[in-house]
Amino acid sequence: MTDTSTQPRVMIFDTTLRDGEQSPGATMTHDEKLEIAGLLDDMGVDIIEAGFPIASEGDFNAVSEIAKRSRNSTICGLARANFKDIDRCWEAVRHAKSPRIHTFIGTSPLHRAIPNLDMDQMAERIHETVTHARNLCDNVQWSPMDATRTEPDYLCRVVEIAIKAGATTINIPDTVGYTYPFESAKIIRMLLDRVPGADTITFATHCHNDLGMATANALAAVEAGARQIECTINGLGERAGNTALEEVVMAMKVRNDILPYRTGIDTTKIMHLSRRVSTVSGFPVQFNKAIVGKNAFLHESGIHQDGVLKNVETFEIMRPEDIGLTQKNIAMGKHSGRAALRAKLKELGYDLADNQLNDVFVRFKALADRKKEVYDDDILALVADEATMDAHDTLVLKKLRVVCGTDGPQEADMVLSIDGVEHHIDATGDGPVDAAFNCVKMLFPHKARLQVYQVAAVTEGTDAQATVSVRLEEDGRIVTGQSADTDTIVASVKAYVNALNRLIVRRTKSAPGEDVKTVTYHGE
Repeated sequence: MTDTSTQPRVMIFDTTLRDGEQSPGATMTHDEKLEIAGLLDDMGVDIIEAGFPIASEGDFNAVSEIAKRSRNSTICGLARANFKDIDRCWEAVRHAKSPRIHTFIGTSPLHRAIPNLDMDQMAERIHETVTHARNLCDNVQWSPMDATRTEPDYLCRVVEIAIKAGATTINIPDTVGYTYPFESAKIIRMLLDRVPGADTITFATHCHNDLGMATANALAAVEAGARQIECTINGLGERAGNTALEEVVMAMKVRNDILPYRTGIDTTKIMHLSRRVSTVSGFPVQFNKAIVGKNAFLHESGIHQDGVLKNVETFEIMRPEDIGLTQKNIAMGKHSGRAALRAKLKELGYDLADNQLNDVFVRFKALADRKKEVYDDDILALVADEATMDAHDTLVLKKLRVVCGTDGPQEADMVLSIDGVEHHIDATGDGPVDAAFNCVKMLFPHKARLQVYQVAAVTEGTDAQATVSVRLEEDGRIVTGQSADTDTIVASVKAYVNALNRLIVRRTKSAPGEDVKTVTYHGE
């Protein structure tokens, strides 16, 4: 095994809670943000960008609470290049054991035109705002947004200004996923060679995945001298997403022969965190996603199966247990008891309290009665479904019967509990899902607009569980709901009701507009 103790350390800067949450529909609740931050802190992430404090009261409160709770990670907040943003950011992160202010401004010709600043005016803005941030905090990160489309000479000029003003980390964002790996490395080398003081600070890289090269661009920057990678769990982020934490970390682990760098990440916690982020964000992980996808360690080809049975290394470059998966197998079915279920859940990375285990067990037994085989993914879907349920939910589906087929209209008959009182109604619609949703809307009128309705089979076969994700929008608030069931219509209604319950919480537990992000011109 390679001794990595003398190899250069690459800092992992996770922005799942900031850039990741800017994905339309990926908004997380306050408690979910605290949970994810705790998991990131426990996994060994060096810097957690916890949010954009000026964006909303909800964001400010979450960043502030994460800062107070952090044990190991540096807690960072994002701020635009103005004193108000920077002051608000500092107010949110100041109680962290290790706080950081991250301020940015767009430096490319396209982005300079937005605030209508010429090169000299923007240079002065950078000097003033980075100086202000450094007067508040010893740990300041500065980013020239759209750096990869900024003129090289001007990029060198403003980076030098930021360093002289006190920035300790300079992040080079590929804001629109435009660059190629050789260009990514070339920019870092240019800055190290041409900018006075470049050897005294840390260069970081922040790559978007619009052309599918975020991970390659990030690693190329590291080879050229960058020592911080900005990334997100599952590659979550605006548009096509960001560099995925799991990809860069495992790439350095698997190919340490040509990527001789080390991180402090506990890779055995990757899969659990990946699944949790997928659940709370409502963004399913694609089956063939590198490292954490469902198919990442599956083999269907006879040639591959034969090779793996003889020597697993013939077709696998990493071990499942390296990311927290296990090759142990407890056969689960209708005769399995609580002890077996608890053991299986622990194997999968979940240690549930007794009341949570009992709730999952009841639904596990109901599922086992309907399915011939209960797979690990079925159990994970049950746990994810449990995580979205709340004993104090305003809306609870009690009963559903649908009539569908070639002869319309399709009908739904529903009993829905609202604040503990059961209400019965029937409705028709353009299909059984539409009819069932109409029942909910008639019993609980609302203005929320359905933006996304997505169905995915958890496992194979006609008795497979379906996981349904829905995204609703009301007055600028975007919420997601998920649920799983062998009955797709039931899963659909539960997901819809779950999203409405989240919307109700956000209406009632926050001041009007508190959790609606109104800030424009967001970061890298």
